[in-house]
Amino acid sequence: MSNCPRCEKPTSTSKDNKHRPFCSAKCKLIDFGSWANEENIVSRPIKSEDFYED
Repeated sequence: MSNCPRCEKPTSTSKDNKHRPFCSAKCKLIDFGSWANEENIVSRPIKSEDFYED
């Protein structure tokens, strides 16, 4: 269990949550809109190691 990165509500990170790491489709779309509007940026170049889970 963790918190939604958008609204901070508790949310499941299991594969059963199709919106993970978000709590809902709404939070997922709001976050996507922020990236599409370039309100969010990647602070450093992406490396291949960034795609592996711990």
